[in-house]
Amino acid sequence: MRTGLLCPLALLFLLGQTTGNLEPLVPGPSSSSFLDSVFGSNFISGPSSNDSFTPSPGSESQSLSNFTGFEDDHGTCHCSVTLPDTTFPVQRVERLEFTAHVISQKFEKELSKVREYVQLISVYEKKLSNLTVRVEIMEKDTISYTELDFELIKIEVKEMEKLIIQLKDNFVGSTTIVDQLEVEIRNMSLLVEQLETLDKNNVLAIRREILALKNRLKECEASKGENVTVSPPPPAPGSCGHGGVVNISKPTIVQLNWRGFSFKYGAWGRDYSPQQPNGGLYWVAPLNTDGRYLEYYRLYNTLDDLLLYINARQYQITYGQGSGTAVYNNYMYVNMYSSRNIAKINLDDNRVEVTQPVPDAAYNNRFSYANVDWQDIDLAVDENGLWVIYATEASTGNMVISKLNDTTLTVLDTWYTRQYKPSVSNAFMVCGVLYATRTLNTREEEIFYYYDTNTGREGSLDVVMPKMRERVQSINYHPFDQKLFVYNDGYLLNYDLIFNKEPK
Repeated sequence: MRTGLLCPLALLFLLGQTTGNLEPLVPGPSSSSFLDSVFGSNFISGPSSNDSFTPSPGSESQSLSNFTGFEDDHGTCHCSVTLPDTTFPVQRVERLEFTAHVISQKFEKELSKVREYVQLISVYEKKLSNLTVRVEIMEKDTISYTELDFELIKIEVKEMEKLIIQLKDNFVGSTTIVDQLEVEIRNMSLLVEQLETLDKNNVLAIRREILALKNRLKECEASKGENVTVSPPPPAPGSCGHGGVVNISKPTIVQLNWRGFSFKYGAWGRDYSPQQPNGGLYWVAPLNTDGRYLEYYRLYNTLDDLLLYINARQYQITYGQGSGTAVYNNYMYVNMYSSRNIAKINLDDNRVEVTQPVPDAAYNNRFSYANVDWQDIDLAVDENGLWVIYATEASTGNMVISKLNDTTLTVLDTWYTRQYKPSVSNAFMVCGVLYATRTLNTREEEIFYYYDTNTGREGSLDVVMPKMRERVQSINYHPFDQKLFVYNDGYLLNYDLIFNKEPK
């Protein structure tokens, strides 16, 4: 039976390895009983060829996964043992680490998208709030808005609709806020379309009136006799071949100033240059919310740029005061802060080239216009050049008109009127004639007074001037366009002047 122990000895050696013993287990006197307990009694007695055996439950050999044995014809024992996988699984851990890294990168990428979308939602929430305010104002007012106003709002709404669709496609998780924003944007779009429909109806009615007037004019033209005196043509742009202002059109609402609803004080207009009368840029100069400090202004090369808020050049100054700003021949003229001085600013580089005081002019709200503070000194432009309108202590608050040299800002000539300046709401110059306005009610101004520096004559007028808001902060005249540029509680308005065709 010693030859039958060759396989058990090998197995005992292996068993010793699996149980942590460095020495092989050698059978002793009690090896038979030990082998019986480990392998079973049948093994010692010699199993037949190809018999397999299994350790008894609860034995030390349970640490082995599987083993088989047989004795060949020569009495040699052959054993096959499958050991358990006790080595550290390095490859599995590496695969696990790589998978975790990939998942982490994907998570960071998605998290960055969520952060970006949250920021975009915040931006468009503000835009939506601004649009809501603008639409509410449209609903309350009875003023007809231009088609461009609606187009701008519709463009903004469409941009937000595109963002909402993108968010819904990419956003993972709860979309309650996104769905709510989508509903609000759709409601906003429907509301704008309804308002636009109402405004188009108004435009159609006005167009019908214009068409009827044109037909009547054609009838009059056809029925004219040969002996009828032909009336003179309207004055050419930039000329003074007329008899003065006799009427004014209804206002054209250009837009709200670029700084927003809170900036109710300011001025705007178009640069006039005798060398290039129709090539002037547009400028907008809102005051800060205190209604006194002029800090920022913008320049636009075309009216389309101004309407679309694009291609603007924005500048900052630290010395402007009041709404009496004017622009002439590519220079801006402003009243300097807390003084009677005028500054001449080059619009190419925002540099002050000349400063000059207005002799004896009152300032700092001593004789400002009615309902408009800090406009004691009001600069104006007409066909003849640059003017300044003000009052002095010597004139007891009555309006004084001075013609200025636009290069040096020195006074060339001065005229004294009998019109008290604080009772006037605003003023402008046309062909050397001062025209003053006063408030009739919250919706109407009146051009009620004129002073002609060409003749020294002054008198009264009764030209009613509709307005959009209660207060008129500034009026600027453009000689070539023959229009008034009015700043009305933050809104930019245009008026066409109608002249007497018979020259005085």
